[in-house]
Amino acid sequence: MIWYGLLMAAVAVERVAELVVARRNERWSTARGAIVTGQGHYPAMVALHTGLLVACPAEVWLADRPFVPALAWPMLAALAAAQALRWWCIGTLGPRWNTRVMVVPGLPLVTSGPYRLLRHPNYVAVVAEGAALPLVHTAWVTAAVFTALNAALLTVRIRCENRALATATAPTTPAPA
Repeated sequence: MIWYGLLMAAVAVERVAELVVARRNERWSTARGAIVTGQGHYPAMVALHTGLLVACPAEVWLADRPFVPALAWPMLAALAAAQALRWWCIGTLGPRWNTRVMVVPGLPLVTSGPYRLLRHPNYVAVVAEGAALPLVHTAWVTAAVFTALNAALLTVRIRCENRALATATAPTTPAPA
């Protein structure tokens, strides 16, 4: 269980690093006239992701979940792949990446890196991590509950983000004379 606690701490540190990057990028975007949308679902997203970090070790400890190597090692590999994908997304978007929906008007959509393959690759990483992190130590209830709640939240988030991107990147046409 100690090593699982260390894994959870490492993921929490990674989350703090993301927030530091997001805060820096927020300043960059705001200075360029960013439009922020989706503020209504953001607190729920923060609560859900924080809850994941608390629920994983809690379930392992309270339900005395066993360590099952045949499940743990593939889930640890999936978790590592999800982290790599997330940081690939962050690196590809550069200062445009954020935990909030912030779009600088007039900038074109990013179509390089993982975005040449998927419209929302960061959310693939979130889904994979949400399933894999609990299952590294057989916290299957946490995996199931997080996955269901995250699916509902991502439905809202992706719609919000798609609307924001469509509005901010739409070509502008001059007004008729």
